[in-house]
Amino acid sequence: MANWIRFERAGRSHLGKLFGDEIEVYRGDLFDDPQPAGERVALSSVRLLTPCTPGKFLGLWNNFRRRAEREMLSRPEHPLYFVKTTNSYLAGGETIRQPRSYDGPVVFEGELGIVIGRKCCCIGEAEAERAIFGYTCVNDVTARGILKSDPSFPQWVRAKSFDTFGVFGPGIVAGLEPDDLIVRTLVDGVEKQNYPVADMFMRPREIVSRLSHDMTLHPGDLIACGTSFGAEAMPKGCRVDIAIDGVGILSNRFA
Repeated sequence: MANWIRFERAGRSHLGKLFGDEIEVYRGDLFDDPQPAGERVALSSVRLLTPCTPGKFLGLWNNFRRRAEREMLSRPEHPLYFVKTTNSYLAGGETIRQPRSYDGPVVFEGELGIVIGRKCCCIGEAEAERAIFGYTCVNDVTARGILKSDPSFPQWVRAKSFDTFGVFGPGIVAGLEPDDLIVRTLVDGVEKQNYPVADMFMRPREIVSRLSHDMTLHPGDLIACGTSFGAEAMPKGCRVDIAIDGVGILSNRFA
């Protein structure tokens, strides 16, 4: 497995593979055969960036059996999803901020993220597996009070696209089998979510295949697989960790 990251050093962004506390620096395009630059740097000497810059960030809703049972929802026939806009992207270690225009509850949602590695359209699940570059941790932050504030129109994009609300990273792990993964969310060290990827109605390969029939997917696009129960409002000043063994720990403060 390879753990790919992007980082900033001396005002410039770089690509690398993470090995413990060291980064092997690479040059080129993450999705087009990057090559080693012949240099290693300490992780502590750089600032992490989001591991890619998605052209689009799609998020699923109602994709977990146990949550659907608890909320009396039926299995969807097709992935139900929304879009998070590019201004929302935030790297691990950065601060999630309360919007100035909204003073209601801001909710964490710990999720597994799929990163697309090649252009694809109208593909089956076997090809979808080849189109997946790797996996990352996602905190799909939501202004819950806005979502249904207007009875005539559920405001999915507005509720989920404030600055700093699209949190993902710290890296992208390639060569990983996702079906056995467990997603955990901790707030100030207290576990709030703990659920298996295996509980998904639609797992990553099916998600990618289905969405590719709706739109062309491009390298770097990010798909958040949805969350199970346990998502809550974040108290001001807390630290939220999205932990997926084998993928990483995404840590951010909320202010």
